[in-house]
Amino acid sequence: MAAALLANTLYSLGFVLEKRALTALPEVTIRQPARLLRLVLGSPLWIGGSLALAAGFAAQLVVYRTLPIAAAQGIFVSGLVLLVLLSARLLGEETSGRERYALGAILLALLMVVLSLREGSDTVSQDAPYPLILLVCVPSLAAGVWLYASAERRTRNRHRRPTTGVEYGVAVGLLYGVSSLAIKGVSSRLTTRGIGGAVLDLLSSPYPYLLLFTGVFGLVMSQAALQRCRASLIVPVCTTVTSLFTAVLGTLSFGEALPDEPLRLALRVAGTALAVAVLLTMPKHDTAPQPSPPAKELASP
Repeated sequence: MAAALLANTLYSLGFVLEKRALTALPEVTIRQPARLLRLVLGSPLWIGGSLALAAGFAAQLVVYRTLPIAAAQGIFVSGLVLLVLLSARLLGEETSGRERYALGAILLALLMVVLSLREGSDTVSQDAPYPLILLVCVPSLAAGVWLYASAERRTRNRHRRPTTGVEYGVAVGLLYGVSSLAIKGVSSRLTTRGIGGAVLDLLSSPYPYLLLFTGVFGLVMSQAALQRCRASLIVPVCTTVTSLFTAVLGTLSFGEALPDEPLRLALRVAGTALAVAVLLTMPKHDTAPQPSPPAKELASP
C-alpha cells in the first residue's frame, strides 16, 4: 500500500512537471521525434518530471511483487485525485463541478478496493506464458499506434472543435497497459537468485523489449499529447485504459485469482468498475479555458 501511494504521488508530480515544461516549449510533433527529444532534454523542469516518473516506475515494481494486479490497479487509479489537484494548483487548469463529483467517486472506488484486500490471502502470480503475453501485447501496441496516428490526422483539421484528448489518452493508455504488464513480468524475473542469473533470465524474456518499445514510443506520443491537451483530462483517460487493460488482461495472463469471499470479491470488482465508469464519462470536446499556447515554433534542424 505504501509503495502504491508513493508511486501515485511520483507519477502525478512527474506528469504535471512535464506538462508545465511543455507549455513553455515550441510545438512538438511525433513526426519529428529527434527534435522533440532535443527540446525536452534541454528543459530542466521536464527532466525533473521524467526523474519523478522513473522513481514511480521503481515503486511500481515493488507493488507488483506484493499485490495482485487487479488490486494494484484499483489503488493506482486513486492517483488521479492528486493529479487533478496539482494540475489546478501548478498549471491553472480549471475543473468543473462534474469533474469534482468524479473525484469523490474515485475516492469511494479506492476505499472499496482497499477494503477488499487481506494480507496473506491474495495470490500474487510470478509468471505467465510468453506466447500468451505476446498474443495480448503485440495487437494492443499496433492498435495504440494506429489510433494515435488517426487522432493526429484529425488534429490537423483547422475547423475541428477543441478536443479533451480522449483519443490520445486511449492510444497512449494501450501502450502504457502493455508497459504495465512488462513491469509485472520484470518484477517476476527479478526473483531469480544471483544478479547474473536474474539478468540472463530477464534478457531471455520478452519483457525488456516490450519496455523498450513502449518507453520510446510512449515518450514521444505522450509528450505531444500532453502539450495539446489538459493534463487533468488526458491523463485520467490514459490511466483508465491502462488500469482496465492491466487489471483484466493482466489478471488473466498471469493467472491471478480473485478473492474467494463474496463480499471481498464484490468490493474489488465494484470498486474497479466504478473508477473505470466514472472516468469513461468524460466528454470528448473541451469547453474549459485552454492554457496559453506554446511559444513560437523554432526552425526544424
